[in-house]
Amino acid sequence: MTIKLGVPSKGRLMEKTFDWFGARGISLARSGSDREYAGKVEGIEGVELVLLSAGEIPRELSAGRIHLGVTGTDLVREKLGQWEQQVQEIACLGFGGADLILAVPHCWVDVETLDDLDAAAAAFRKEHGFRLRIATKYHRLVREFLREAGVADYQLVDSQGATEGTIKNLTAEAVADITSTGETLRANHLKILSDGLMLKSQATLFRARKAPMDDTERATMDQLLTQLNVEA
Repeated sequence: MTIKLGVPSKGRLMEKTFDWFGARGISLARSGSDREYAGKVEGIEGVELVLLSAGEIPRELSAGRIHLGVTGTDLVREKLGQWEQQVQEIACLGFGGADLILAVPHCWVDVETLDDLDAAAAAFRKEHGFRLRIATKYHRLVREFLREAGVADYQLVDSQGATEGTIKNLTAEAVADITSTGETLRANHLKILSDGLMLKSQATLFRARKAPMDDTERATMDQLLTQLNVEA
């Protein structure tokens, strides 16, 4: 039996994750072409590399099918209800940083805060007969954030891509999305509310709380975490 380590299967997240482990004496690599999802691990025995999409990793951790996984903080908190009962945050890896924010059109000169948004949403519903639409793929996190802020008169519109363009396309009035530089927001004439930061996310190493392990696997896990210089 082996410890299964889930890592993003492509792009900069995969490359940066390989670099992070490599700097700690553990080499991760694909074992075939870029289209194959097989991987290999050198520098420690008893660890298997599992290449997955970043969005799949929270689910696989929760189900206990992998023991460790690298994915974004935002994905874990969005996809796993009561996430702390399902996974343990082991180490922030220092890359893949982005902010989950709430933004409105720049021309909304009277809307700078969540209180302003709440008032605007109530006025919008009264004028148009339906609730103000917020485009996002982060339904759980946005609902929790707006509930705590006391914003009620809104509806979420699912958007899995090009979220910033939904306002121009008249399918939403505001957006809640991940941004790293804010350039796309500015290009689409959007502004972040002054108190509209919901979450600061980055690539993080998580440990599954429910993944079964025998004595050999526990010893391998301890050795791996020691070599990575992290605690669990």
